[in-house]
Amino acid sequence: MKVWVKLLIGSVLGVTIGFLLPSDSETVASVFRWLERLALNIGRYAVVPVLVFSFTIAVYELRQEEQFWSMLLKNFIVIIAASVFVIFMGIIVTVIFSPERIPIERIEQVETLGLDAQANISEIFPPNMFSVLAGSGIYLLPVFAFAFFLGMGLNYHRNYSKPVISLIDSLSRIFYHVASFFSEILGFILIVLSAYWAVRFHGIIEAKVYKDLIIMLGVFSVVLCFGILPLFLYLLKPKVNPWRVLYGFSGPAISAFFSGDINFTLPVLQRHSKENFGIRRRSGTLSLALFSTFCRCGSAVAAAAAFIVIIKSYSYLTIAPSDILSIGLRAFLISFLLARHPGEGAYIALAALCLGYGDGEYRAGYLILKPLAFYLVAVGAFIDIMLASFGSYVIAKIEGFTDEKSIDKFI
Repeated sequence: MKVWVKLLIGSVLGVTIGFLLPSDSETVASVFRWLERLALNIGRYAVVPVLVFSFTIAVYELRQEEQFWSMLLKNFIVIIAASVFVIFMGIIVTVIFSPERIPIERIEQVETLGLDAQANISEIFPPNMFSVLAGSGIYLLPVFAFAFFLGMGLNYHRNYSKPVISLIDSLSRIFYHVASFFSEILGFILIVLSAYWAVRFHGIIEAKVYKDLIIMLGVFSVVLCFGILPLFLYLLKPKVNPWRVLYGFSGPAISAFFSGDINFTLPVLQRHSKENFGIRRRSGTLSLALFSTFCRCGSAVAAAAAFIVIIKSYSYLTIAPSDILSIGLRAFLISFLLARHPGEGAYIALAALCLGYGDGEYRAGYLILKPLAFYLVAVGAFIDIMLASFGSYVIAKIEGFTDEKSIDKFI
């Protein structure tokens, strides 16, 4: 059975179970919270080993071919262009098709979320280089930094580095197959994640407070990922079939939406990139590392849309064009600082927007959307993964790093 079919069946079963369970039961919520943590840990289990060794070899091979810096530049150009386009298009859509105001209840601010940009930077270079490999595996940027310097070091002297290169190359392939095993069983894991998603979704549907925002974000994400992104692919030279690409990345899309976690989905995306489109390791691993770290505009646009709804809920005044531009620029910057939050990016971005806007009147604004946080995170992760999928494919296709396969051989 193909991987995407397993994921789809698991998701459908989970959603069905979730809608049959009571949405207001604290016991059900408590059990699912524990199961969710376990399920996410299983999905993330092999992500650090497979990425650190694959990224090391990717850096080494691209350096050998003198293509590393040009590939790095092209990835960042696509990331920046995609981020600007997605964020500002989402904000414009939110302003034009403005969702209904959300009733404001007085909420005591008992928690404060934030980006903690200083920690983001300082943790990239811990006192002990090897300590990044023994971390929690949540924040992958230090792991990529370690792999980058190791990959650069392998170019020092072929006679000295050749045995190490062979070892790292072997470990990369071994852990790829370990990660492939976990992607095969993710259909069972998604039953838990999608059931918990459905329990929470059932609860907010019954509340009928967030209906307009839910519909708007859902329609926007579908039109973007199944309409606009394929259109860009259709314009690509040489011509490609955008629906074939969509089909090839359907597995990671399902996984991202119900898990809401980038790290959980990365091994699935890496496998689909390689086995469906023949994207070579040197290109695919570099692109996935950069997109998963810096291209989080899906999470940022979900947060920006929610923040505009919060502003309109607090005030009947029209949002000025200068404020719209300010929100867009701040969301753009925040999208590059979400690497430390692979599983709650949209809600963290929303908190950052609220805490840094105006004179503090919106500091607790994100708390009124806390019941909807899982949905914002799901939509944000879905768009993030779709952009990583399309972006890595486009760059590999342009650079000649793909070995196209027939659709019947897709996993």
